[in-house]
Amino acid sequence: MIKVYVKSADGVCFAVAFSGEEILGVTLSSDQKTAVDTIRGSLAAKEPFEVFTQPTQQIGALFAALKEFYDGKTPEYSFILADTDLPIYSQSVLRAVSAIPVGYVASYGAVAKAVGGGARAVGNVMASNLFPLIIPCHRVVKSDFGLGGYGAGGCGIKLELLRREQRGYSEHREINIDKGVLKVFPTETVVKKYC
Repeated sequence: MIKVYVKSADGVCFAVAFSGEEILGVTLSSDQKTAVDTIRGSLAAKEPFEVFTQPTQQIGALFAALKEFYDGKTPEYSFILADTDLPIYSQSVLRAVSAIPVGYVASYGAVAKAVGGGARAVGNVMASNLFPLIIPCHRVVKSDFGLGGYGAGGCGIKLELLRREQRGYSEHREINIDKGVLKVFPTETVVKKYC
């Protein structure tokens, strides 16, 4: 049975789906019902699930890490993501996106240039990311530094996450990843468009 845990903190509801030791999915929303419905929709398996509001110690540690991510920090964590069944291309995109540091964003096109494929293909992988916050798809934006989409709570939450991650950087960077180089830009480049 899949176990879904929910917890609210500072007006945000986090939901996590577990099977054994693996995280099957993560989401955040403004309310518990939407968070649980989003997790339910993301679970490909037809296996039954049960919702819990009292986390175990392990789940409590994950919620603490998710809250730190939400607050714009980079927590230490060692959780197992159920990502081995994802297509190879999706895994490659998710690894590249995981390399985007706090305080920076990359465009869908820049990720595509670094791993292969096109910007639309990267957008499709981001739209189906089962692990938002842990794999920071909120740091992937349009080439004009517009927000693009964000399935985990909408563009309002995406902008709030980016606001919290501002570090005052002013220069772009290049990050070496498996297949290439990923060009990233300060988060402020996006945030200033919406202030």
